[in-house]
Amino acid sequence: MSTMGRTREFTGWHMLAIMVSFFSVVIAVNLTMAFLASSSWTGFVVENTYVASQKFNQKAAEGRAQAALGWTSKLAIADGRVSYRLTDKAGNVVAAKQGTANFRRPAYAAEDLSVVLTPQPDGALAAPVAAHDGLWIVEIDIDVGGLPRPYRDVRRLTLRGGRLQ
Repeated sequence: MSTMGRTREFTGWHMLAIMVSFFSVVIAVNLTMAFLASSSWTGFVVENTYVASQKFNQKAAEGRAQAALGWTSKLAIADGRVSYRLTDKAGNVVAAKQGTANFRRPAYAAEDLSVVLTPQPDGALAAPVAAHDGLWIVEIDIDVGGLPRPYRDVRRLTLRGGRLQ
């Protein structure tokens, strides 16, 4: 007897196997994505959104006052070192007591780091930093005498080969 002419019958067990396989794949993908999402970025931006919204106008006014100073800044990252220099309108170096540079990944909090910038003989602030290559958000706060608040500079930058691009 030849098996070429026989057709296999599609039964309810076949349909059950297809449905179980399909939903198993969907559930496995969902669990994997949920794990990856919860282990990378927490989604935390501010502790209390209401309080942050109340301070918006104050922060905007501080930003306008800082911009009115006319100061320019230069950020350099190379050879495992971060350097930051402020100059006034006349091109003179602004004397700063100290500062901090907070390096944050845009979507991954595990590599975030903070360094204390100390004054250097040339007037810049500098510190060693061990930031890996990739995209970073750098928040720099500089303590300059005579200002009510620290001078603040926030930049989104890319490091390649340990250098600022």
